[in-house]
Formats: sequence, structure tokens, C-alpha cells
Amino acid sequence: MTAEEVTNEEQNNIPMEGEDITQKKDGGVLKLVKQEGTGTELPMTGDKVFVHYVGTLLDGTPFDSSRERGEKFSFELGKGQVIKAWDLGVATMKVGEISQLICKPEYAYGSAGSPPKIPPNATLVFQVELFEFRGEDITEGEDGGIIRRIITKGEGYTKPNEGAAVEVCLEGSCEGKVFDKRELKFELGDGESLGLPSGVEKALMAMEQGEESLFIIKPKYGYGNTGNSKYNIPGEATLQYKVKLTTFEKAKESWEMNSAEKLEQSIIVKEKGTQYFKEGKYRQASVQYKRIVSWLENESSLPEGEEQKAHSLRLAAHLNLAMCFLKLQEPSSTFDNCDKALELDDTNEKALFRRGEALFAMKEFDRARADFQRVIQLYPSNKAAKSQVALCQKQIKEQHEKDKRLYANMFQKFAERDAKEEADKGMENGGGMEVEENGGQE
Repeated sequence: MTAEEVTNEEQNNIPMEGEDITQKKDGGVLKLVKQEGTGTELPMTGDKVFVHYVGTLLDGTPFDSSRERGEKFSFELGKGQVIKAWDLGVATMKVGEISQLICKPEYAYGSAGSPPKIPPNATLVFQVELFEFRGEDITEGEDGGIIRRIITKGEGYTKPNEGAAVEVCLEGSCEGKVFDKRELKFELGDGESLGLPSGVEKALMAMEQGEESLFIIKPKYGYGNTGNSKYNIPGEATLQYKVKLTTFEKAKESWEMNSAEKLEQSIIVKEKGTQYFKEGKYRQASVQYKRIVSWLENESSLPEGEEQKAHSLRLAAHLNLAMCFLKLQEPSSTFDNCDKALELDDTNEKALFRRGEALFAMKEFDRARADFQRVIQLYPSNKAAKSQVALCQKQIKEQHEKDKRLYANMFQKFAERDAKEEADKGMENGGGMEVEENGGQE
């Protein structure tokens, strides 16, 4: 501490006391609890934390306050989004706790400061109150389906991709009871065959090597509404998985392979996908078919004479994906893959038929009928398409009847309302004349 800082400290009576919470025990961050928090749980790396704070220099000059703004401040703990002192200090706090953090420059803004309010080499004082913390949502749409709490941070920046070979230790529990405890080596995409819910594989794709995390997995990414009889898991159960990613080897990305390798690997994963499909493992099958699309979709440097082979593989991949998504009851994804297949072959019987099925599931019966009629036009012997056209006609007719009843009721209500309004007007006019006549008689 400089002589100037000592003077400031003495002048303002800010005691340089508290617990040294730095790993080095170098006095860089001193913490003094002003108000105890509740419970025993502490925030973990990656958690989103919500705080109020007031920041002052050692001479008591305020430079920032969330309380004055009237809005809590939030950040992801341990991700370097705030000064080091905060990442260290808030990680030691409980909900409801208010603590004073005295932060040396090397744990704050260093020799540069943060002009104009924070001078170079400034020791800062923060009063921080922790209101809430919650785990990190790692789902693509942030739907709350998989929440991560990092126990031990991993190393490096790379993460496993689909098809990566992973080595993991995992422990699955439900309502406090452990149901699955194993060490496994497998390729991402094969988890379902090992009894793992899809959420575990999604979780692994967000992890770094050496990381250990706790994942809270909602039914959508767990065992769904059917549960798992082997593990005695009921339907709609929320799972907890503690996972350690010991090591992994990434699968080759598209840009790491030449054209010949892409074709060779596409044939291999197509066979793998077909085997999964035969076993009823439609999600795993779809992962394999997606890899073919990613490898070949934009490939422009194929060896001479191999274009047709790549074209056939892409077409098969989209058709098979469409079938997987039909089985998984995901009609919009079925529709998208049928469209892609039809871009490659605009008269493909399977693509037209499956797109019709997707549209039927989406209750777009007119469009579905058009696809089935197109199938019949191109392939007159397709009896299934004829049956589907009849089903579409039936649904369209039922919809028309329903609409007719709806509109008839609506018009009836309008007519009744108009009649009532006319009657009310008549009553008003009639009532006025009677008063005049009575007045005349009187």
C-alpha cells in the first residue's frame, strides 16, 4: 500500500480488515461480512448472479452504485466479465449476505485504472449484497431444460462435437437416489444405446476437458413422459447428473477432411444410421444422417465421377432424416428435410409422400392433399397416396362443416343482437308516445 493510500485510509476510518480470500493469500481481496446470508449453498462458476453494490475509493469517494440506478446488476460468475475481486468475493457469498470487499489494484483495475472516476493503482471498496444465483442454461433455445453448475472448471477452450470419442465418469440421480454410476468410453451420438438421456450428450458438448459439473435435466432432455423402467424412473422426472469429462478426441470436422474422406465416412455413418433406425433409435440415427449433410452439402471439389455418389448420399440422408423426424413426431423438421430432398430430385416419391405426411400432421390438409395428388400423378400405383388423399378430403370436409357451424352460430348471434337492438329502439319510441297520450288525457 502506498503512503497516500494509508493516509486516505486513516482519514476515512476504513479499516483494512477482513478475511483474505485470495488463493495466494497475498491480501489482494479482504472480505468482511456485514450481514449473514441464509442456507449453505454458494454460487458456482458459470452461475448467473444478481447483486446490488456500492463502490468507493479509499478516501470515501463514490464512483458507482447499482442502488442509485435502482436496478440489480447481474453477471456470470468466474467468466471474467467483472474484476477478479468480484469473481473471488461473490463466489464465497450466500443469498441475502452483505459483505465489504477491499480490493487491491491487481484484483481491480490495475495500473491503468478506469478513468475518469478510478485513478491508476487504486484500492477499491465495494459493499455487495447477493440476492439470487442460478445455474447456466446450456440449451440452444434457453428453455431451462438443461442447467449447468460447474464444480471444477475444465482446461482449454475446445469442446467435444458430434461423433467425438469421450471418456467420462458420471452419476445420475433422481429425487435424491442414485440410479446410474459408471465410467464410460463412447462416441457422442451413441449415448442412447448406453441408456443415457439425450441431455447428457448435450451437456458433454458444452464441457471442457477435465471439467466436472452438475446438470439438472428436465424431462424433455431426460426420459420424457414415459420414464425408464430399467432404472425405475417415472415419467416426467427431473434428473441430476454429475459428469466429469476426463478426456475427449474431437471427430474430424468437414474442413479437416478431403473429398475422398468425406465420401468414405459418409458411407460408414449411413450404415451406422440405418442400424440405429432398425433398432428404433431414431434420434441416434438422425445424428449420423446429419453428419452426411454437413460433410457433403457444400462440397465443390469432388473427384471426377464421384458427384453422383455424393448426390445419392445427400438425397438418402435427407430422406432418412425426414423418416426419423416423422417417427419422432417432429413434422416441421420432416418438412424441411423433404424440401431439401426435393431440391435434389423434384419428383422423388418418398420426399413428396413424407412431406404430405408432415403437412397432414401440421393440419395443413389442403397442402398435404396436393402432395399426395402429385405422388399419384407421378406414381399411379401408389395406393397409400390414394388413401391419404381420401383422409385429407375427409379432414377438409370436416373442417368446412365446422367452419359452417361456427359462422352460422356467429351470424345467428349477430341476427339476434340486431333484432334485440331493433326491439329496444321500438320500445323506446313506443314508450315516448304513451307518455304524450297520457299527458293529453290528463
